[in-house]
Amino acid sequence: MKLSSQTLNKKLKNTEIKTPAYDHNNVDIGIVHLGPGAFHRAHQAVYTENIMNVDGGNWGICGVSLHSSTARDILAKQDYLYTLAVLDKKINYQVIGAIKEILVAQQQTAEVIARLSVTSTKLVTLTITEKGYCLNACGNLDLKHSDIAHDLNNPSKPISAIGFIVEGLKQRKLNNIPAFNVISCDNVSGNGDKLQQAVFDFANQLDASLAQWIKTEVAFPNTMVDSITPKTENYTIENVKHSTDIDDSWPIQREEFCQWVIENNWQGERPNWEKVGVIFTSDVNGFEKAKLRLLNCLHSTLAYAGTLMGYTSVYEVTSDEFFRKFITQMANTEIIGSFTPPKELNVKVYSNEIIKRFLNPEIRHLLSQIAWDGSQKLQMRILPIIHDNIALNRPTKLLCFSLACWFEFICRALKNGEEIIDPLADELAKMSILYSNNTNDIVDAFLNIESVFGLELKNNKRIKTQLVNSLHTLRIGRVNKINQVISALS
Repeated sequence: MKLSSQTLNKKLKNTEIKTPAYDHNNVDIGIVHLGPGAFHRAHQAVYTENIMNVDGGNWGICGVSLHSSTARDILAKQDYLYTLAVLDKKINYQVIGAIKEILVAQQQTAEVIARLSVTSTKLVTLTITEKGYCLNACGNLDLKHSDIAHDLNNPSKPISAIGFIVEGLKQRKLNNIPAFNVISCDNVSGNGDKLQQAVFDFANQLDASLAQWIKTEVAFPNTMVDSITPKTENYTIENVKHSTDIDDSWPIQREEFCQWVIENNWQGERPNWEKVGVIFTSDVNGFEKAKLRLLNCLHSTLAYAGTLMGYTSVYEVTSDEFFRKFITQMANTEIIGSFTPPKELNVKVYSNEIIKRFLNPEIRHLLSQIAWDGSQKLQMRILPIIHDNIALNRPTKLLCFSLACWFEFICRALKNGEEIIDPLADELAKMSILYSNNTNDIVDAFLNIESVFGLELKNNKRIKTQLVNSLHTLRIGRVNKINQVISALS
């Protein structure tokens, strides 16, 4: 049975599958989401689906793809419906109807601006990755960025997310329509603050009065999001078809754990997401640090160390008793205590839950995927913990081992002629010293990448010694068991 509005209410093979409890065909659009990729469809769209199942309301989503037409072309054929598979000991299925349309910005610029400008649009949400904010090293909008330069010269025909947001707000101001609020859902520290800075800087280049209006009328709450969402594979499509009798061309899969934390510092119309699990808090930063330092730090550690030792997925590497003991030890001795957790969170329980999540056999989260863009991820996931532990005179040995695993991961990829997916890939490939066997020189070379490591670490003798020892230990006799590594580091 091909998934569509017409077939939605027909008898399903799996009678436990959830379907929209509201009138999917008669819901108006209240949210525009920029970047309707896998995570959005498994996370924010699901929270919105669940609250419409409870409260109803016109909170349908218009997804805006800034570049690719794939999502629109596939999902339009099934009335933008799709199946969510929640993977745990028992797999649960839910048909999601919250997305009402998908527009492709490069092909439908006028339609996107019209959707942003209409009174019924109350919220704009985003998952565009940090690159989409177009910020420079100082945290301000990069006016030399090609997309930003284009949009400043052609404000009515934008191509960047920032350009579209500002143009939509400009049209609302001109037509005396209240502003929408903007919620970043990217896995970026201080995402709302950074997005606000980009939007304000862009608007200020066009019209100082528009910038001031945005500053007064538009809220950009910081948020934290979390749910492991592996990409859709052919087996995902086949499993959904076999279990539900639904022919869905693009289902999505996600672990059961799902978290969305939003800063509670704004007003305006919004869904009552708190009824379906969203946490509104004054301490998003505390939740964010807990996630970045526990989930994301441990993820990256597993990705690089596990890959070096022959594993391919999070489940495989965490199932290794010694790896599991290693990340537990890292969490307990070097991560917990490096930050102040929010009052709503029991950090030790949270840490244990994370490791249990890694042991979900239904989640095939590839280490190679987590390993992408390491030079950026390390700056959020590992380096801040090292800096804070230095200041607090706390241990850093295991964190330095994690960092050394990235060094060796890059060196090995270069020597084997493997593709490196990283913003610094070209720069790393030109660093001939990384082909060397001299661990001191390799550590120096990495620490001299100022855009990643700054100045403090390369001058810290303790950190450098721990990095050199860790890299040396990784290379001795092609160590392939984590217990040998831990023993050698002790």
